[in-house]
Amino acid sequence: MSSHKALSLTIRDDDTLHSAYLAWLARGGLFVPTERHYSLGQRVYLLITLPDAHDRLPVEGEVVWLTPPGTADRVAGIGVHFGADGQALRERIEARLEAHPSPSVLTRHTL
Repeated sequence: MSSHKALSLTIRDDDTLHSAYLAWLARGGLFVPTERHYSLGQRVYLLITLPDAHDRLPVEGEVVWLTPPGTADRVAGIGVHFGADGQALRERIEARLEAHPSPSVLTRHTL
């Protein structure tokens, strides 16, 4: 685990979930807005709250994307690839995204 404390991410609506979810990663992942410095490959611990949920879902992962502060037209943050313990969270996110399709034009934080 990293030397940073756990990152808490509350996703308030489905549009935000669509733009933050990293479906292109093998185990899924999320973009986490943060101004803190991280390195590619760094292990991080996340506490995720999904839309309309009250529980915080813990998951460990690895930093696979960096958007440094000050990047033009981009929110600063990191892309986190879920670890092996993220399967239940991935399934929950994907089920929600299937039930709430995204608008055709959506800003994504990574690719």
